[in-house]
Amino acid sequence: MSQSRNEAHSPRRPSSIRRRGAASALALALAGALASPAALAQVDTDAIADLLTEEGSAGLGFLYRFEESPYVDAGQRSDLLPLYLYEGERFFINADRAGFKFMDDGTHRFDAFLSRRLEGFPLDDVPDVLKGMTPREAGGDIGLRYRYTAPWGTVRTTVLQDVTSASGGSEFRLGYSHIWRGRRWTLRPDATVSFRSGKLNDYYYGVEPGEATPDRPAYRPGSGTDVTAGLYGTWAFWDNWRLIGGVAVTAHDRVVRDSPIIRNDSLQPALFAGAVYDFGTPIARWDDDGVPTLLKVFYGRASGEGCHMARIMTLRCTSLDHDEPSSVTGVHWGKPFVERVNGWPVDFHGYIGFLYRNEMMGLQPDAWQVDAYMKGFYYGFPWSHRVNTRIGMGFGISYANHVPSPEVTSQARRERPTSKLLNYLDPSIDISLGDLFRNPNMKQTYFGLGISHRSGIFASSRLLGSVNGGSNYIIAYIETSL
Repeated sequence: MSQSRNEAHSPRRPSSIRRRGAASALALALAGALASPAALAQVDTDAIADLLTEEGSAGLGFLYRFEESPYVDAGQRSDLLPLYLYEGERFFINADRAGFKFMDDGTHRFDAFLSRRLEGFPLDDVPDVLKGMTPREAGGDIGLRYRYTAPWGTVRTTVLQDVTSASGGSEFRLGYSHIWRGRRWTLRPDATVSFRSGKLNDYYYGVEPGEATPDRPAYRPGSGTDVTAGLYGTWAFWDNWRLIGGVAVTAHDRVVRDSPIIRNDSLQPALFAGAVYDFGTPIARWDDDGVPTLLKVFYGRASGEGCHMARIMTLRCTSLDHDEPSSVTGVHWGKPFVERVNGWPVDFHGYIGFLYRNEMMGLQPDAWQVDAYMKGFYYGFPWSHRVNTRIGMGFGISYANHVPSPEVTSQARRERPTSKLLNYLDPSIDISLGDLFRNPNMKQTYFGLGISHRSGIFASSRLLGSVNGGSNYIIAYIETSL
């Protein structure tokens, strides 16, 4: 039960690439979808875990969420969640979490994962009730999840603990769902009960003594229990495209509704809608025998002021930043996902890796960065049979332990927020060195030029800090197949 404290208180593909069903990619899309940023109304991402019935799938998509903000006078809000999806035998990733499956036999599944907690103050348009308060940031959790699936439905238990020193709080979730499937549609009702710790509620719902005003008294809610009910579904409408939709209603604990910064409504509804493209073609599991490992090594420099990604890609600007120079050195590892999507000369790979940023002027500390993304390559040029040439575009997420200096400078100039976590884009062009030098042993080795771009194009995404700025590093790279 809850406790309330109103007093102030301190191109080569292995033969093992196999066809997988579309359902798992769509299920994972829903998993990302239900992680949609919801200010305070959290929809449990475990809610659709029982849809993940097959391995070796991947997809890309997006989802919009619409809701009445729980904060007083914050109005209606929309939020965008880009979806980057992969479900393997052991490893899985979606827009807000990545993890490892210790067990999954179809009945029992046990996972460990890291996830982004999509709660906190609206940063793009702060309502009057929150002005003068320290912003409550989106945190990060380490989690453990157990799922039991039977003919009568699926039961989930999830334990979450903040590991980013944001709230320091914890949460225990208990959920149930059942699935109805048609030829083109999937429908799933779901219910989740969330037992939230005092630290978690105090951070996101409370008012510290130093933040108190005559109209905003100090308040610490303490622990509480929230309940969410929802109905979610997908519909196949064209080739490998699926629509995603749903409704959810969250009932916050009384201790939350009594907070002076929260609307005292008994229920908080939310709607969401989006789409996902399921590759729906032979998908490679990362641990299949014979699936090659891709190794990409690169070096780059920050582009000059006004030298944005679109201008670099069209060769209208290739200047470097000499006033506040910084460089990146990195290595990305990858695996092929899909060969010749729908018979087109298009392949998809998945990558994850690190880079080191050298802030040459000392404006920011030197930093490391983690990137995870999916990348499509087009190679249907008339000359590709002589010298294979690829144009690629990667989509994913990027986390830096210090915000890069180009982003700090440009965002400060525009008086806009920064974020350590942003969307990641990776446009490139490369050629086969084996074809160029007529060396068959190097046919799967490419030299290329590209852009390492941390992007705020999703300015309405709480997942990505509601940031609409970014940074560009012009890079040269070598990629080979091991």
